[in-house]
Amino acid sequence: MPEFPPRRDAAPPSPHPQAGHAPPPRIADQPEFRSLRRAQRRFGTRATVVSAGGFLLYVLLSGFAPTVMNQPLFGRLTIGLTVGLGQFAVMGVTAWCYVRHMRTRVDPLARGLRSRLRESESRRARSAARSDGTGRTLQPGTRGFRTW
Repeated sequence: MPEFPPRRDAAPPSPHPQAGHAPPPRIADQPEFRSLRRAQRRFGTRATVVSAGGFLLYVLLSGFAPTVMNQPLFGRLTIGLTVGLGQFAVMGVTAWCYVRHMRTRVDPLARGLRSRLRESESRRARSAARSDGTGRTLQPGTRGFRTW
């Protein structure tokens, strides 16, 4: 059975807490992260309702209104076949809208959050560099602990 590293939040507290150092802020507490998640959820809910609603409507019409679905439009093409093929269009439009939404609304928020997070991490790393008494400067993560 493979061994996995312990979860970061399950790690025991450090035996020597550093005086004056507050724990790093969680990314989930950032207002930008909350707005990012809200934008993803809002679009995901709408896309799911539209796509699943279209598929459900097709199935219900096929089951409860077969005479309507069997009406010929021209030649052998029926309303049911047209609506069924239209499901591919719904799927394609949903995927296109998802890409456009992510590119215009979610990606800018994520890039801004990422840059602010990297900036604060580098600032914290510079301020956390300390001397261990031997003249060497220790950086966070140099004692064998994973730093993610």
